[in-house]
Amino acid sequence: MLGRAAAMGATLFSVSLLIFLLLTVVPGDPARLAAGPEATPEVYESIRDKLELDHPWPVRFARWLGGLLRGNAGTSLNYDRPVSDLLTAGLSITVPLAFFALALALLIGVPLGLAAASRPGGAIDLATVGVSQLGMAIPEFWLGLLLAGIAGLRWGILPVVGFPGWEAPGRALLHLLLPAVALALPRAAYLARMVRGSVADVLSEDYIRAARAKGVSGLQVVLRHALRNALVPVVTSAGLTLARLFGGALVVENVFSLPGLGLFGLVAVHARDLTLIAGIAVVTAGLMVVASFTVDLAYGVLDPRIRRS
Repeated sequence: MLGRAAAMGATLFSVSLLIFLLLTVVPGDPARLAAGPEATPEVYESIRDKLELDHPWPVRFARWLGGLLRGNAGTSLNYDRPVSDLLTAGLSITVPLAFFALALALLIGVPLGLAAASRPGGAIDLATVGVSQLGMAIPEFWLGLLLAGIAGLRWGILPVVGFPGWEAPGRALLHLLLPAVALALPRAAYLARMVRGSVADVLSEDYIRAARAKGVSGLQVVLRHALRNALVPVVTSAGLTLARLFGGALVVENVFSLPGLGLFGLVAVHARDLTLIAGIAVVTAGLMVVASFTVDLAYGVLDPRIRRS
């Protein structure tokens, strides 16, 4: 446990250092980049002061990292607000959207995979393989545009733009439904393939043949005997899916104009807001690392041999 936590901390430190170097130490003047070519000397000097460019980069990195650990990621050059406030506002949408999409992906993908594995070569199995191939090939942003055009604009049954806030949870989830479906369907296709393959491997074991020889039905064999032993690779897939959903949400949010990290990131890029870009990059990477760390912990619960090692 301590070793994994130390590895997670080292990974986050390395990612933070890489992001800082890419944004502030690469050739060129970060202040000039942020200010733009038409900025006045006063604006240019003000940005240099905010970015503390008069100090050596190790000093600036130490101060920036120390601020991150205290919850202070600096001040946004574009919004003139603390980056931590903007990140909190963005995370309040991006994180629920990612978990909503993961729940939909699991609700769709796992039953499909189990149904396909319980009848190898059957109609459900062949349909699952074909649909999953198509689903994994569809880009999330394209699917989001398609859903927004059909379900939102043409049929008018679901909202496609904006977010009403969490004061009304029902309306909020309704606004997240189409983006979550756009994120979930490709991941559900991937999970269905993974569940099908994992369960099929377990079903070839000798103890499964013995259970079938005793008259246990195919569905009972899958649910009672095969599923638990097939869960480790499935949990791995679910954890990696969640990590990818955090990245995919940044794109899909812009399709539906959701004020999450993705929309803030797009505005920050257009405004050359290096402080906000760095904060969003570190937070997104941190979410992915934490998701992977959670998968490692789940391994120990599902397989004691992994926990002991």
